[in-house]
Amino acid sequence: MDFTRSICRYPDGRPYYSLGLYMRRQFGRRVYKLALDGGMTCPNRDGTVGYGGCVFCSAGGSGEYAADAKLSVAQQLRQAKGLLRREATGYIAYFQAYTNTYGPVEYLEQIFSQAMEPREIVALSVATRPDCLGEPVTALLDRLSLQKPVWVELGLQTMHEETARKIRRGYELPCFEQAVRRLRAGGHAVIVHVILGLPGEDLAMMTETVRYLGQLGIDGIKLQLLHVLKGTELAGWYRQGNLSVMEKEAYFEAVSRCLEVLPGDVAVHRLTGDGPKDMLVAPLWSRDKKRVLNELHHYLKVNGVMQGRAV
Repeated sequence: MDFTRSICRYPDGRPYYSLGLYMRRQFGRRVYKLALDGGMTCPNRDGTVGYGGCVFCSAGGSGEYAADAKLSVAQQLRQAKGLLRREATGYIAYFQAYTNTYGPVEYLEQIFSQAMEPREIVALSVATRPDCLGEPVTALLDRLSLQKPVWVELGLQTMHEETARKIRRGYELPCFEQAVRRLRAGGHAVIVHVILGLPGEDLAMMTETVRYLGQLGIDGIKLQLLHVLKGTELAGWYRQGNLSVMEKEAYFEAVSRCLEVLPGDVAVHRLTGDGPKDMLVAPLWSRDKKRVLNELHHYLKVNGVMQGRAV
């Protein structure tokens, strides 16, 4: 099927370009991610940019589901396969926790190369920040991509600078745009994280962020419901009554609007999230991810939503 940057109908019957379909087109087989931990921190935590991280970031730095960082990369791969409990013929080595290019290039080359070495690993995926993608790091990613595909995930969350300052993101939009240009020049797939329901943002602002990303030419997107997790600054705001979270219907509407302004060839890697149940403060309706996704898919169908309709 020829995916154009416009409205499409997809072979798997979904009204959006799903990650599963993207994987089958890229690799021709069933592929799953193995979440790894490179043992790094974040410049927004250690004082280089700020302390404490973004206001929504938990102690695990979004790596609560990653393998144990105390293990070697080979051991982590084995542990992650065991946790997956699903059969696959290929895997993506996914460095997930914190900022995975925030370290000496020699160390990054060592752990990334080790992760890519097994035959069943079909690609490397690295979650990081755009302000941690200097020339030595991007040159390393370029070299690695000669062996296997390299995906880079960037946590933008929002294009709006006022919101970015409020959530203490720690970098401005031109930094993100420069990183995307560098990565695209190297032929890497660029996947961007967006949080829906950030404090002070309305539906128009959320939609504007997704439309902007579509025009920038990204390869994939992760839409994430704002979760309030224990131990975060956001949890303090919520307890004090200074933060409201999205109701389910409002979230479904936001996802629908975002999909419709997203070009049809941008793969949707995520439609919501699943914060650890023992850490989730709000919204509690999001605890059952499978049920939420089933209801969301029903909502999309009933309302005739189709990715790319409003591009």
